[in-house]
Amino acid sequence: MTIQSTKLANGLRVITDTVDTVESVALGVWVDVGTRHEDLKHNGIAHMVEHMMFNGTPTRSAQDIVEQIESVGGQINAYTSRELTAYYIHMLKDDVKLGLEILADIVQRPIFPDAELEKERGVIIQEIGMCADTPDDLVFDFYQETAYPDQALGAPILGTSKIVQGMPKQALFDYVQNFYTPENLVVSASGNVTHEEILSFVNEFFTDLPANSSSKFPKADYKGGHKLLEKELEQSHVVLGFQGVSKADNDYYAAMLLSTVFGGGMSSRLFQEVREKHGLVYSVYSSHSAYHDDGQFEIYAGTGPDKLPKLIPVICDEITKIAQNDVDESELNRAKSQIRASILMGRESMLARANRQAKHMINFDQNVDIQEILKNIEKVQISDIQKVARNIFTSTPTLAALGPLKQLESYDKIKQRLAA
Repeated sequence: MTIQSTKLANGLRVITDTVDTVESVALGVWVDVGTRHEDLKHNGIAHMVEHMMFNGTPTRSAQDIVEQIESVGGQINAYTSRELTAYYIHMLKDDVKLGLEILADIVQRPIFPDAELEKERGVIIQEIGMCADTPDDLVFDFYQETAYPDQALGAPILGTSKIVQGMPKQALFDYVQNFYTPENLVVSASGNVTHEEILSFVNEFFTDLPANSSSKFPKADYKGGHKLLEKELEQSHVVLGFQGVSKADNDYYAAMLLSTVFGGGMSSRLFQEVREKHGLVYSVYSSHSAYHDDGQFEIYAGTGPDKLPKLIPVICDEITKIAQNDVDESELNRAKSQIRASILMGRESMLARANRQAKHMINFDQNVDIQEILKNIEKVQISDIQKVARNIFTSTPTLAALGPLKQLESYDKIKQRLAA
């Protein structure tokens, strides 16, 4: 096994995956904090902090940060999710020390310059506007808000224009001080580098982290319901979802396979029935999103408004079938092969390896074991799929829809179909 990890005395975890057959290294800092850790009055702060981290330290300007990475051919980026924030670089193996030094600088010593903060407010507000103009993104924000109302887990990752415009600079500093603490951080590297080398650089550069603080968050409270917005568009965008399972649930892998069988590719139930047989959509799929303490199973379809009267009954029929023990061995084996191939092909990307091992460490506080994951997938049986399908599809549904919706069945009618 090429994966090694070390937990430092202050709680910071370092994990490496040595691949000596490549010329590059993917490395980054993953933070166990995201949108669900926010106070609703500061919704969007996790994402705003992520943006502002690149806007200067006492010794580097925003331009310095990107120029120093790109001058050696590296690429630097970041992302914010509901439970995680990540800052990462992909670069040649000879430049790892520079990469880790810059990552340590931006994570530990952001200064949030006033002029840059005002510019970044505008950038994020443009991003919010772009999402509002992208209905197949916006409908998922509606869905999340409806599934988890009045809680940070249901709030949009980007926040709102009003909140972003009024976000106090001190709130950004307070957020970093409270959450960017050693026990919340994982430094992850994958590629042509040794564990000892990364550990040495981490000990050298990560010396100014704030004292440990709490990153607790309220338990997820899935509610379900519906949110519809009539809007003049060419297509109607619909998300129908249910309560799923958490990352630590015994049924996690069964839920993953259920989603793959149901709507995870061109051979899936939804694609074959809704698109190939009935020609009702261009895009239709399902996904399962797992959190620390909950999860959700989502079905998305985009269609012409005249197809809505037929689309919803077909989807509901497919849900009913799969919840009534209608999965065969060939489907399950095909789904296992799809997931197995996805995991193993992902191992060909250094960024994917660094990302997977960092998230696994944050979620389970242990090294990722790919072979163990593959064994867990292989162990899932049809009876496991049947059990998790019944549990998921009997939960309270969540319906979100955007576009021309006059021909969309009511939420109550859809609930009746699912209960039949």
